[in-house]
Amino acid sequence: MDTLRSIESFVKAVQAGSIAAGARLQGITAAAASQNIQRLEKSLGARLLVRTTRKLSMTESGELYYAEVQPVIAALSKAQAVITEFHGQPQGRLRIGSSVAFGRHVLMPLIPAFTRQFPKVSIELVLSDHSLDHVTEDIDISIRFNQQLEPGLVARKIASVPVLYCASPAYLQRKGTPSSPEALSQHDCLMFRVPVDGRLLSWVFDRNGMHYEPEINPSIICNDIDSLRRLAVEGAGIARLAAFVANDDIRQGSLVALFQSDATQYDSVQSIPLSFYACYRDQHAMTNKVRAFMDYLVKAMPSSW
Repeated sequence: MDTLRSIESFVKAVQAGSIAAGARLQGITAAAASQNIQRLEKSLGARLLVRTTRKLSMTESGELYYAEVQPVIAALSKAQAVITEFHGQPQGRLRIGSSVAFGRHVLMPLIPAFTRQFPKVSIELVLSDHSLDHVTEDIDISIRFNQQLEPGLVARKIASVPVLYCASPAYLQRKGTPSSPEALSQHDCLMFRVPVDGRLLSWVFDRNGMHYEPEINPSIICNDIDSLRRLAVEGAGIARLAAFVANDDIRQGSLVALFQSDATQYDSVQSIPLSFYACYRDQHAMTNKVRAFMDYLVKAMPSSW
């Protein structure tokens, strides 16, 4: 068993890119993982990894050994999942990846009820607006909106969330209320820069069934949605926010949702909602705990936002 643990430390270090990152995937300390790899190298009589301050790489022996043992570790992990499935009780660690805003505003309030329902499941939440890799970061399930979907992942839609264009009453009194998306070019727009690829998130509307993107002149750009919400509350400009981010401030009167009046039959303009999906790697990753959480999410999502 100690040898298997050492082999797992080696495989996880290679997959994660460092011994420390691999150790986190195993749930052990970096020192323990390093000792495991050293014992493995000693037992084999060969150096497997070259460690520098900047990166980790395999020796030729390491590459040959990794090719042989990686499928073994994967098979053992699958076998453990099969046994868990057989016994039928969701259990073990469930590592969930999500964008920061969705995790903070939607997942956090829902997690306690799930853990009460399934007490043998322990939750680890990884909140990041950067791209999360299911393999190297050992993610069981990730929550992504449609622009974040990746080929190869299995995706199940869990929610469609309205997008609201919001500003504070003070800003609207100072600068006026835009009556149409075209008027946004004359306003201070607070835009979100997507951390994954550095692009600005487009402001797109549906006009009579056609997508329409007005001219926007950003006055402030930020890569954090809650910071943009705060800027809007403080009167800095107009922000594009998911309903779960903006609704509390709208109810309190700190923000006003724009373009909400009834459209005429001749010029129907609507914001395009965000679709959110629960994603997992493949059919082998659909363990009881993943299935239980996905089913719970679908039932727990609000019927209206």
